[in-house]
Amino acid sequence: MVLLLFSCHFNPGRENDFEYTHGAITRANPGLKEIALVFTGDEFADGAEWITSVLSQQSIKASFFFTGRFYRNPAFESAIQTLVNDGHYLGAHSDEHLLYCDWDQRDSLLVTKQAFITDLENNYREMKRFGIDKQDARYFLPPYEWYNDAIAAWTSELTLQLINHTPGTLSHADYTEPDMPNYRSSKEILDSILAFERSNENGLNGFILLIHVGTSPMRTDKFYQYLDPLLALLKSKSYSFKRIDALLEI
Repeated sequence: MVLLLFSCHFNPGRENDFEYTHGAITRANPGLKEIALVFTGDEFADGAEWITSVLSQQSIKASFFFTGRFYRNPAFESAIQTLVNDGHYLGAHSDEHLLYCDWDQRDSLLVTKQAFITDLENNYREMKRFGIDKQDARYFLPPYEWYNDAIAAWTSELTLQLINHTPGTLSHADYTEPDMPNYRSSKEILDSILAFERSNENGLNGFILLIHVGTSPMRTDKFYQYLDPLLALLKSKSYSFKRIDALLEI
């Protein structure tokens, strides 16, 4: 498989430590009590200051994946620069937050290969303005956290590595609004994380835990406000937190 060959190119044998879903790494070594906190952003950044403060107080480095639209937004420049200065990982999340494939028929692509490449290159061009070089940001988290094997292969051909959040919790549902049928409250989300940690044989080992850096004003119950006690609890259980590049090291 092309993706595995790419992984071997960087660190032979490490791909066997990971779990994959449709060609993307979705979990690191489940034998190690290590977690990568991953934040994504496109339209909203209301949690940036809160999240940055919590991470600083907890002495944790996290990973942030933003769209080109996010990087271009003048209102977000200060927050982005703070993340860069604080030593967090900043990566790509597509330029225009494209939907790559059909929700019901995952194998049905909604973008051409050239459209995918052009959009992703535009994302990296915006990142360059903040001193983020492509070779230092080779992990790519797809928009909507939705993709298929073709997207994974195209990503690999660009010498990038596709990743996604680890399934099993509701952390990625923190964007939902009260009028949505899939709405989940922050307490439900928190409970799902803690329940998984208690019930799964390997807990949250190797987890890529995804949270949004901001959400619509229609959602007033912000999950990022639960971040401080969640991190403190997990640290008390001997989990350590790593940037995505340190967690995967490929």
